[in-house]
Amino acid sequence: MNDLTTNNAALLQAQFNPLVKPYMVLQVAFILCMTIFGIPLAIIWVLGVGQWWSQHYYDKLRCEISDIELKFRKGILFQVEKTIPLENIQDVTFIEGPILKRFNLSILKFETSGQSAGQAHDMQLVGIIDAHHFRQQILDRRRALLARASDHQASAVTTGDSQLEVLRGIQTRLDEIAQLLRDRQS
Repeated sequence: MNDLTTNNAALLQAQFNPLVKPYMVLQVAFILCMTIFGIPLAIIWVLGVGQWWSQHYYDKLRCEISDIELKFRKGILFQVEKTIPLENIQDVTFIEGPILKRFNLSILKFETSGQSAGQAHDMQLVGIIDAHHFRQQILDRRRALLARASDHQASAVTTGDSQLEVLRGIQTRLDEIAQLLRDRQS
């Protein structure tokens, strides 16, 4: 089975590890168990509600990358869809800890331009299969996009230079015509 599927040459869709479901159930259960009042809720969460929630959450997860942007969708009651232009991505951080390793998961965090130092990350993805490869694809596509933009600017400068030369030639010719008109009047 492919870890990443390509719908066309420009679109790459990430696949999520099904182990993200029990990871999310246990993560919420751990938070609920932090207080005595949360322990009964944690039991209800683990045995029923959390199972339902994690399955539906997993079913709604989508992430795809094109040549110009990264799109991510998640949520059950409130669906969140984020689109980040590749040129705005400054860094993609790969996180893997002991608990995540136990579930064979990792986290990708995206830092984008315009974020202040104390601000949270714009987006994080948990459970992408072959996250290292997906991260590299994002960074490669970002570099290619920036290279195309740089080439376009260079060609625009070259075009601008040739247009400037044409305008200077026109100006010189207009100056010659103006001089001829002055000579005729005198």
